[in-house]
Amino acid sequence: MNAKILSLALAAACLPLSVPATAADEFSECLARLRGEAPAKGVTAATFDTATAALQPDMAVIGLLDAQPEFVTPIWDYLAGLVDEERVADGRAMLAQWQAVLARVEAEYGVDPATVVAVWGVESNYGRNFGSRSLLTSLSTLSCFGRRQPYFRGEFFATMKIMQDEHMAPERLVGSWAGAFGHTQFMPSTYLRLAVDFDGDGRRDLVDSVPDALASTANYLRKSNWQPGQRWGFEVKLPAGLDTSGAGRRNKKPMSEWAARGLRQVDGSALPAGATPAGLLLPAGPQGPAFLVTRNFDAIYSYNAAESYALAIAHLSDRLRGGQPFATPWPTDDAGLSRAERRELQTLLIARGYDIGNPDGMIGARTREAIQAVQRELGLEADGRAGQKILTALRRSPHR
Repeated sequence: MNAKILSLALAAACLPLSVPATAADEFSECLARLRGEAPAKGVTAATFDTATAALQPDMAVIGLLDAQPEFVTPIWDYLAGLVDEERVADGRAMLAQWQAVLARVEAEYGVDPATVVAVWGVESNYGRNFGSRSLLTSLSTLSCFGRRQPYFRGEFFATMKIMQDEHMAPERLVGSWAGAFGHTQFMPSTYLRLAVDFDGDGRRDLVDSVPDALASTANYLRKSNWQPGQRWGFEVKLPAGLDTSGAGRRNKKPMSEWAARGLRQVDGSALPAGATPAGLLLPAGPQGPAFLVTRNFDAIYSYNAAESYALAIAHLSDRLRGGQPFATPWPTDDAGLSRAERRELQTLLIARGYDIGNPDGMIGARTREAIQAVQRELGLEADGRAGQKILTALRRSPHR
């Protein structure tokens, strides 16, 4: 799903937008083949023809297929931008604003409000960032080019079924490069299987109905084996000399076994008693924060199969409940920046005379080039990294 717009939009801006003639021909041939498959997928020829009449491939999405930030971004950078004080404050406001709906959602699906709102916050920044790409364009392109074509063809047909069966206009079906859309960024096939009408208007609407989106998200987690009342996990302190070779969220052991091996909660208190299965998650190795994670972490993981993504939602949910940042620092000497700090960094670069556009917190090519230039000026390693080191240096030397 989406939670990725911030970094992927930057990558897209650097990719060529023109479509070679050979690609255009290949795209037309591919659509002709897909038209023959449409009836078996429940899509009428009329719907297919209407949906594809003016389609042109968007080759930029092919590059994004291998540039997903949850897989290529250091986890301390990834979490710094997704779980910052802005998102925590906004999430607490959403909890208050939608309190009655969230209480009904929890009663119906057994998923607590903080977890549902955390998914909303990570996926679309509480409805502010849906993405702007046409699902038909992105999914048709991914159906005909690049890796995982069979998967994306299924999503392409599912998009057309939404148009056909749910009577949703194609201009409302916009979202991420991969086809996720709405407040909590459902893929089209997920929408068809699990979206619910929670506001009672007779439509399943994840774009214009917050209640439908929140309830659909809870329904998704419930179907992914969410256990009501169970924590997703928690940060732990490892004993000296612990053999971590068997670490991993899949390698679950009873909580009592972890306690016997000397693990404690990060504040030094004993682990919860009992036999709840938990896996030892070490997202940055044994020198960084360590976590025991339960099956509820796996339910979150299923939403978008990346451990860094699941940890972002899990941690944000804790922060929304009043929890604190992780106690153990990440094993880096150049920690990541929050969105406010990224904007401050860009403002300082502009003050030094660099033309990088508006300070929007999006670290694109021009910002990285400006960082490299300043790093050279200040005698730092010119790696273009937007981290705490360059921000501190610019605070100390804001002008040339």
